[in-house]
Amino acid sequence: MEEITSAEYWVRHVREAVRFADGIGELNGLGVSTYLEIGPDAVLTAMARDTLPADDVAELEFVTSVRRDRPEAAGVVTALARMHVRGVGPDWQAVFGGRGARTIELPTYAFQRRSYWLRADSGPRGDAATGLGLGSAGHPLLGAVVSLADADGALYTGRLSLTAQPWLADHAVLGTVLLPGTALVEMGLRAGEMLGLDVLDDLTLELPLSLPERGAVQVQVTVGVEDEAGRRSLSIHSRPENTDEDVPWTRHATGTLMAGTTSEATFELTSWPPADARPVALDGWYAALAESGYDYGPAFQGLRAAWRRGEEVFAEVVLADEQAGDAAGFGLHPALLDAAFHGMGLGVLPRSTETRLPFVWSGVRLHAAGAAVARVRLAPAGPDAVSLQLADTNGAPLATVEELTLRSVSAEQLRHTGPGFDEALLRDAMGGAELVGGRVF
Repeated sequence: MEEITSAEYWVRHVREAVRFADGIGELNGLGVSTYLEIGPDAVLTAMARDTLPADDVAELEFVTSVRRDRPEAAGVVTALARMHVRGVGPDWQAVFGGRGARTIELPTYAFQRRSYWLRADSGPRGDAATGLGLGSAGHPLLGAVVSLADADGALYTGRLSLTAQPWLADHAVLGTVLLPGTALVEMGLRAGEMLGLDVLDDLTLELPLSLPERGAVQVQVTVGVEDEAGRRSLSIHSRPENTDEDVPWTRHATGTLMAGTTSEATFELTSWPPADARPVALDGWYAALAESGYDYGPAFQGLRAAWRRGEEVFAEVVLADEQAGDAAGFGLHPALLDAAFHGMGLGVLPRSTETRLPFVWSGVRLHAAGAAVARVRLAPAGPDAVSLQLADTNGAPLATVEELTLRSVSAEQLRHTGPGFDEALLRDAMGGAELVGGRVF
């Protein structure tokens, strides 16, 4: 402590090589698994992730103590709690010293031979879906499923909020927190899987779903009856929770589900990185994306490395530690799939000053579930479209997107896309333009 508070130390720190990457690599080699950044933001945390192999990062915890956009006291206490969970014991006597806090006796539940946990089979007090006569959807974004009594279709319901899914707050575009389009894709794939349909043939995102700072949003995913070609229609709606029943639902996406003729993928990414691809520097890439309107927080800053071959971009993406633990519950975690497209501007599509969002997804297929790390191949599929191949760390296929078309969006449009939005207000925001099929793009 005496050394780092001396003027000589900081003079050397400014004038000499810091060798940050060497230091982090040495700590990793010594088996250090938890890192705490003491500073005004998460700059060093992001740099530490970038210096280590993706496979190692998935097992490590990087904790920030203070963030510019969060209360300082809450940030420090949260950091201490995360360190405690990782087995790094803070000196709690020092933390609470002088605050009048004291230790108390804990209830001896374990020695009374009584269970204080609710039984899973105790009716409505256990699994909410089962207790209410519904089927469980078994998915982090969808809570229940209802088989329709008078039609060969299904209805899936969910509840989204920044309290229940705090990682969604890290996906903001032009100042508005949006449910990523990849989450709508994930919902569609899950709905199809439960009906034996493994291909999201198409999904048109008609209206972005903005998430409120407080409160929650109800979500309905509806799958229609099977047509003569074996396809089923898909639609996704939302409505603010605790609202009047006469408030209309807002439709955000429509599409089609179908069963593929084969589940075998026709690609592999085992040779990695491709021998004829050149590396692309990612220094400042997320800062550049922020200047273009994509305000991604840590949960969505998953791009770790990139290479370019002509108009193709190859990349490595990884989930943040907090999301990696939940990856097994998803077919493909929305934050991982979203990060897979963050390299589009590195050469797949021309740089643009406009902010663009996903518009139409075509030919989306999931080959394996639960990934937290992935290899990516992006290629042009049209003037404003890309294709994607996603593989695991061994090169085996995870997912395929035959085509994703993008459309430009403005901050004014996004301010009028919350659940239960007023179409008249939206038309005013668009200069009096009429909505075509409910689409704002």
